[in-house]
Formats: sequence, structure tokens, C-alpha cells
Amino acid sequence: MLTLPIRTFTAAAQTLPPVDSAVHAFMTQYHVPGMSIAVTHHGKLVYARGYGYADTLQQTPVTVNSLFRIASVSKPITATAILKLVEAKKLSLDDTVFGKNGVLGTTYGQPPYPENLRKITIRQLLQHTAGGWTNNGTDPMFSHPQMTASALISWTITHQPLENTPGAVYAYSNFGYCVLGRVIEKVSGMSYEAYVKKAVLQPCNITNMQIGGNTLAQRKSNEVIYYGQHGEQPYIYNISRMDAHGGWIASAKDLANLLIHVDGFPAPADILTNVSVTAMTTGSTANPGYALGWAVNPYHNWWHSGSLPGTASEIIRSHHGFTWVMLCNTRTDNSFFNDLDGLLWKAVNDPKTPWPNTDLLTAH
Repeated sequence: MLTLPIRTFTAAAQTLPPVDSAVHAFMTQYHVPGMSIAVTHHGKLVYARGYGYADTLQQTPVTVNSLFRIASVSKPITATAILKLVEAKKLSLDDTVFGKNGVLGTTYGQPPYPENLRKITIRQLLQHTAGGWTNNGTDPMFSHPQMTASALISWTITHQPLENTPGAVYAYSNFGYCVLGRVIEKVSGMSYEAYVKKAVLQPCNITNMQIGGNTLAQRKSNEVIYYGQHGEQPYIYNISRMDAHGGWIASAKDLANLLIHVDGFPAPADILTNVSVTAMTTGSTANPGYALGWAVNPYHNWWHSGSLPGTASEIIRSHHGFTWVMLCNTRTDNSFFNDLDGLLWKAVNDPKTPWPNTDLLTAH
């Protein structure tokens, strides 16, 4: 269990008791050292605040610009990048990935490939319906830490055959998004990170998001420190290799800015077309509750969460014009994630919550 200094909130120009009290109680219950949130309404950032500590030893406060690992919240970012390539007519969602006619050709592994491997499409990788490489005890992304992404893909498609016919079964796959990162590199001619910055982040005027480092010594400027609970070690994984499925670090404020540019609401203008947004938020036959990099429901809410040792994150787009971001520098058990998911719903659903009327995107 973490022992925290006596401090919960950082200094902030504004306070909002319905939000602050909920965050305070959550952090106290789950021993969260630091947390950052950002809330938008009708395209404007109406509340953003840092709580607690980025570094408990130095008592460095979290701010709205503190960078956190966002883990699997990276997946909607990768999906957006793929859709930008589709819009540029450099790619189709139904293109196959492996094999002579696939986007990646026969670069990886040892051809000839099994028939099912040659059937996998870009869309299926985005939907987690490619047929295997599930996020369980055999997840390739948490093994062979010294391998590059390319070497890991070659090893995996050779040694871990698919369990199901592509398209038939939903099975959440970090590895599938690692493959999508290489698709982006092949088609764009740029590194994954460089392409996302150019095609997705720059149009939103986001400059601080980047792929994180693996060790405490590789901590980026303004990045928080991560704190494990129940014996977890936050600095043991190859985070940089996780780029397209879990490697980004970001501030709550920047993620909120990105959200309002892909949320399907009229203002500000999205960086994706309406056709792309519809595709991005339409679930698969195998799992209607997961689309292209987003969990979705019939109420037109979209979201994604992220989890790594020392990291918890979630982004939510609600049907009634709100989006919000929640970032933590620790995690615990399932009840922690259930409570994080529900943390701000009461405030955003209450018409009496006194959200500021001004856009806080320039707040510090």
C-alpha cells in the first residue's frame, strides 16, 4: 500500500466541488498519488485540474499539463491515424495485412503463411477480431522485451498461430495494434510516432504528446512518476515498443483537445470526415460493443480505458456533448477501474453542475 504525503489537490485558479469532491474521495480510497482530469462541453474545455503529486518524494504537484502514460488509450489514436490514411486513399479498411497481396507483404516471419493469417484485414485488427494473440498470459507484447517490434511480429506469427478464423471472434489484442503501427509506417513512409504527430496531433495544435520511455531514467520532461501497488513494478516493460497499442504519454488537457476533434459533434471541426467517424464508432458483428479503437454502446457513448503497472487512464465521449479525460499514476484492482469509469458521470449528468462558460484550453 502506498503511503502518501498529506496533500490532495494542487493549487488551481478554479474549483468545482461536484468534481473535486468525487476525485478527492477516489484518490483517498485507492491511494492515488497523482491525478489529472479535463472536461469539455460542446467543444470547449470547461474544467481541467491536477490533483496530488507527480513525484511524491519531491512533492512536485500534478498540473493539467503533466504527462502520464495513457496505456491502451493509445488505441483510439492509432485508429484515427489509420483512418487518415484511408481518407488519403493510401489504404482500405478491408486490405489484407500479411502475404503477397497484403500491405506488409512477406516482410515478417517465414512464408508461405497459413491461410487464416493471409485473411486478416486492417479492419479486423482495429476491431480485435483478427483471430488470436489475445491479451492474456501469452500476450506477445509482454514477452521478449529485448526484441524490436519487427522481430516480435516475425516471432509471433511464426510461433503463435491464430486460434480462430479472422472476423469470427472478438479477442482483445495488443499485438494486433502493434501490427497496425507497422502498417502505418509502411504506408506513410514515416515512423509511427512521426506520422501520428503530423496527421493527427498537429492539426489539433498538440505538441507535447510523445511515445514514452521504459525506465525511470528515461522519464520525459514534465512526466509524472508511476507508483505500483501490491508489488507491481511500473518500470519493467518495453513501453516504447508498445507505441501503437499503449506507448503514448499525454496530458489530460491535450487528450481533451484531441477528443473534441474526433467526437462527431459540429464544433470544432473534426479532423476526420463524417464517414470515418461513423466507421470508427460502428461495432463489429463479433462484438457490437467494440468498434475501431473505441468501446461503444447503443446510447452513442464512446470510451476507452488504459492500464499498466502504475498507470490508469480513461477517455469518455458522451452522447450529450461532454467528453472527459482521467489520468492516474497508479492502479489497483477491478473496483478501482469500475469507480474510475463512473467517477464524473454524476457531475456531467447533473444540469445544476456549474461548469464555467469560458474555454480553458489556454489555462495553465
